[in-house]
Amino acid sequence: MKSSRLMSTLLLLQTRGSMTAEELAQRFEVSRRTILRDVEALSEAGVPVHTERGRGGGIVLDRRARLDLSRLEPAELQLLAAAGLDARQLDAVGLGDLGTRAQEKLEAAMRGPLAPAVPLADVLRVDSAGWFTARSHGGSDGGPDADPGTDLTALLDACRGRRRVELAYRRSGESAARRLTVDPYGLVSKAGSWYLIGDVDGTARMFNAARIRSHTALPEPARLRDGETLAGVWSALLEQFAPAPALEVRALLRANRLDLARRILGARLIGVSEPEGDRVTITVACEELEAVRQLLQFGDHLQVVDPPEAVQRVHELALQLAAAHAPAAEG
Repeated sequence: MKSSRLMSTLLLLQTRGSMTAEELAQRFEVSRRTILRDVEALSEAGVPVHTERGRGGGIVLDRRARLDLSRLEPAELQLLAAAGLDARQLDAVGLGDLGTRAQEKLEAAMRGPLAPAVPLADVLRVDSAGWFTARSHGGSDGGPDADPGTDLTALLDACRGRRRVELAYRRSGESAARRLTVDPYGLVSKAGSWYLIGDVDGTARMFNAARIRSHTALPEPARLRDGETLAGVWSALLEQFAPAPALEVRALLRANRLDLARRILGARLIGVSEPEGDRVTITVACEELEAVRQLLQFGDHLQVVDPPEAVQRVHELALQLAAAHAPAAEG
């Protein structure tokens, strides 16, 4: 416990430069005296940390000191590599090169006699993009769903051990779970939910953890396809779940609602015209005709103009809404 607290103290001081003993004591739920003993222990171990008196003083780490990656345990290095930021997001803020260099340093630090046979980054990914982006629309057994906080430790262990797993899994829209044998590549976190990625009879599948009723690691090894990795299978699944829209709907939208439309529709908003007066013409990709229901939330700020079947469906839905919300007759 003390060694963990010392490392956490060092990381906090490296991030903030200095903290008071009271702040650290409150953070770790120990006494101020314990914190001062920790500082003394760090100093005796050669860490350039000291206390400063007076206003603005506290416990200070020499600014020239930097965290030595060799002090991190192999498992900690693996976790850092698996939980890295999305390269596209780093590029957007001009940090792409920095992120690449940091990733290269992590990978170099992880190479060594203590490195695990299956690195954590090979079986665990964090996809920070939302479901409804230009890259994916969701579908099949994937897509957003409430995650009940299932303990996936045993599943992750099975992925790292390259073992098959048996799932009791409830598909979307079904009430009963089915039994499946899966050859797992790993776990992916996307939009707040976890997904198991694996093959069923040689075909890639995505399983939302919220619908896994039970899971058991089997003794036989996983039968993974040659050359396939979690990253590659995940990328292929996302492409598969981004089919061409069945219907393109054009509508007139108040220009001051365009930012709202971008937030709500995401990648479904595939076209925006130049403003004409207080209106713009937008083009919305719909997977099916019934998807025009989503446009009703814009109320009288939007008018569907094409194709005719979309106009007709919105008209029918508007009539149903009007009937359902008719004022009660006076008694």
